[in-house]
Amino acid sequence: MPARQITGKKPKNFWRTLKTLLSYMGQHKFLFLAVALLVTISALGNLLGTYMIRPVVNSVGAGDADALARGVLLTALICGIGALAAFGYTQTMVYAAQKVLYDIRRDLFAHIQSLPLRFFDTQLHGDIMSYFTNDVDTVADALNNSFAMTIQSFIQMTGTLVMLFVLNWRLSLIVVVGYAAMFLYIRFSAKRSTSYYTTQQAALGDVNGYIEEMVSGQKVVKVFNHEPENLRIFGEKNETLRKAGTGAQSYAATMVPAVVSISYINYAVVAVVGGLMVLNGMTDIGSLSSYLVFVRQAAMPINQFTQQSNFLLAAMAGAERIFEAMRLDPEVDEGKIRLVNVQEKDGVLTACDQKTGLWAWQKPDGELVPLRGDVRFHDVSFGYEPGHPILKNVSLYAKPGQKIAFVGSTGAGKTTITNLINRFYDIDAGSVTYDGIDVRDIAKDSLRRSLGIVLQDTHLFTGTIADNIRFGKLDATREEIIRAAKVANADSFIRRLPQGYDTRITSDGASLSQGQRQLLAIARAAVADPPVLILDEATSSIDTRTESLIEKGMDQLMEGRTVFVIAHRLSTVRNANAIMVLEQGQIVERGDHDALLAQKGEYYQLYNGMFELS
Repeated sequence: MPARQITGKKPKNFWRTLKTLLSYMGQHKFLFLAVALLVTISALGNLLGTYMIRPVVNSVGAGDADALARGVLLTALICGIGALAAFGYTQTMVYAAQKVLYDIRRDLFAHIQSLPLRFFDTQLHGDIMSYFTNDVDTVADALNNSFAMTIQSFIQMTGTLVMLFVLNWRLSLIVVVGYAAMFLYIRFSAKRSTSYYTTQQAALGDVNGYIEEMVSGQKVVKVFNHEPENLRIFGEKNETLRKAGTGAQSYAATMVPAVVSISYINYAVVAVVGGLMVLNGMTDIGSLSSYLVFVRQAAMPINQFTQQSNFLLAAMAGAERIFEAMRLDPEVDEGKIRLVNVQEKDGVLTACDQKTGLWAWQKPDGELVPLRGDVRFHDVSFGYEPGHPILKNVSLYAKPGQKIAFVGSTGAGKTTITNLINRFYDIDAGSVTYDGIDVRDIAKDSLRRSLGIVLQDTHLFTGTIADNIRFGKLDATREEIIRAAKVANADSFIRRLPQGYDTRITSDGASLSQGQRQLLAIARAAVADPPVLILDEATSSIDTRTESLIEKGMDQLMEGRTVFVIAHRLSTVRNANAIMVLEQGQIVERGDHDALLAQKGEYYQLYNGMFELS
């Protein structure tokens, strides 16, 4: 097996991590019990096969052909059983390991999905990906290779020591001194190398994060000829990792040659002393032959046990990172009110399972509140970090069917308002109500199902064009997808693609223009047919001509819906029922387009500034 490099720090809480890992292994306990049994049989086969050297050699010395034949046949049988057991445990271990890894990946992905948006805003994407790559791979390596080998090495190491005392206890006193020297050096080396592991892991994460960031931003890098500077920075980070890795591995790398050297010295001393004992009649030649083979092999299980123990510790560090991520608090959802389909008969609403196009909020007591799209902020304050408020005492309302626009400079808090409506974040003070219900009382999945959002940063998934539009409504028919694309004015460019709606896109839609990607995001919101629509710079990546073409379609999409629009282009908010001008987290002006222009305040300056710039 090729040598593997230990990458990772030692676990901080070994026993807690081990307990969690064992709980996963316990779900497949019969497979692991079978592995342990087969490993034990294989290890005992190796020990007994080596011990059989004694009767075979003695029968040769005595000239007893029958005893020699019996000894050889018995040795062959023992070795054969050991080989079959070894084959059995390797195959069973692979199957069991993949079962455990499947469970870990499944639970990790499910938990990552349940974490609040704050987690993703504060973590490097490369670091999150490392949970599923570096850390899971390290655990996989340990389960596939180190788990069984550690058990086998421990049994062989212990069994060898026992057999040495059985064969010749006097010589074994010499061997014990050699064993003690080996373990003392191993302990010293491990202690000295441990301090480097934390630095190595941090440096590795830094390098991975930098690579991920630079690869995703290659267009910007090339536009500004930033390659030499990137190379310089990467060189510094790489050098830090090299130094940490060298320190971590320098002592660990000396373990094998040191143990082998000590075992050679041990072997030479035992051979000389054992030979003298044979000459003086203190032991037989068969016992010495078997004994010397055991001494010669003693270093191998010690080496393996030391190496595999280190690999297991490194794997436990990876497992600890995984389990720490899985212990992070999931997104809090105390909402009990759910969104349900309803049907109306004689002015009375009743919940139903079939899709009617009518929705209502169902309270725990069964009361139904019609979904109208009335959204109100009541003296809301919020900050992403404690002590740094972004919104300060904001109050506003959007009646059903109204279009509310937010304008202001970058960082004024426009996008933050929409983040609070869909509860990506929870407010610090005040309240947000939806049809008279505090949004904190509404289950998050129901709340978000009632909202259609077109974000400023468009993200497309690997799949067909139709699949990406269908993301807004998983059970959407082909006709609904095409209708939504026509509303967003995306139908014409989609039909010009090689396979039309069945054209596959990858790498976040890199083959499409930014405007086309934005049109697909609008179509995705259109197919969801939500009562409340949030457009966060929805037309920021669309040229003026395309923007004018989709205005009628957008008007159709917004008809009868409550719409929140965030825009820098003031031309897109002229027909809003109310325009909110935000500065430093506060609404400094509000009114429609004409009223705000008449005030000749902030909005007036923004509006005229636009024309001056143009």
